[in-house]
Amino acid sequence: MSISLSRSLRNAYRGWDVRRRVARFGGRFDRMREADADGIDYDFTETVNEYYDLCSEFMQFGWGESLHFAPLARGETLEESIIRHQRLMIERLGLREGMVVADIGCGVGGPMRRVARESGARVVCINNNEQQLKKARRRNIEAGLDDMAEYIKCDFMDMSAIEACSFDAGYAIESTCHAPDKTHAFAEICRVLKPGALLWGQEMCMTDKFDPDDSDHRTIKDELKLGIALNEIATFSEVDRALEAAGFVIMEAADRDVREGRGIPWYGPMESRSGTLRNVFRRTPLGRQAIIAGVRMAEAIRFFPKGSAAVVRLMDRTANAYVAGGRTGIFTPLYCFVARKPG
Repeated sequence: MSISLSRSLRNAYRGWDVRRRVARFGGRFDRMREADADGIDYDFTETVNEYYDLCSEFMQFGWGESLHFAPLARGETLEESIIRHQRLMIERLGLREGMVVADIGCGVGGPMRRVARESGARVVCINNNEQQLKKARRRNIEAGLDDMAEYIKCDFMDMSAIEACSFDAGYAIESTCHAPDKTHAFAEICRVLKPGALLWGQEMCMTDKFDPDDSDHRTIKDELKLGIALNEIATFSEVDRALEAAGFVIMEAADRDVREGRGIPWYGPMESRSGTLRNVFRRTPLGRQAIIAGVRMAEAIRFFPKGSAAVVRLMDRTANAYVAGGRTGIFTPLYCFVARKPG
């Protein structure tokens, strides 16, 4: 366990009762049912923020600065696959110097830095999570790319702080999956894009193999909704209908894991022993159990904040749900589309 991770966790969790926040996060389904019974709209934004507040530092420790999945090719590391996937996005959007691009739900800015370096486009980082937005800016400064970025703290469900027709292109990588109303989210994105602009999206979806009458399928879906802070998980057709209802014209849309025909499934890094020792240790089941044990010890000597192990246990449970969803073929995080705002 590194000193830098200890420092990052202390900064992220300062003043928190981490165990209590993990318990609160895990009990949100009960609160949602209570709110529904009382006729109250549940504020899902708070749950999503809690998820990223708790998990961002460990996500970066285990996955890197680009917190998303990618189609995997044999002979590639996960990091190389992510770079190849981001380059595909840059190509499909036609990004180039002089363009202003919206990064909808920018995370800690991993994709943004690839876009800025390789296309020369200026990127506006949009995120409702203050902790992630600060980390994105800090990393951009360290990379010498802060002059290529702007930062706006707002919810993509309400981007009224941004003028209509502001961006030449946009992308939303595993972010609008958190939207409580996908059509409304896409409509807001459509509003801030210029006429004729393209949007790249990457959605977490239930596939056509999902059977709502299968109890095992429902359990996996519920575990995914809990662990990734999702209000619902859309199907491919539901994403398409939401895009069209929001005013977009779909240019292409497919599960990239299937289309690219790779021999390694998208969930491979969370179960495979291949790759470097460091990555096996951080991502695979045995490695995750070792990390949980190590974090407990680090808590005992106050090297890590109390409650850190509870966060890692939550993330291990989520990783198991990812693998179960992938193995059964009922879930994919790689439904990618390019859509155009009519001009």
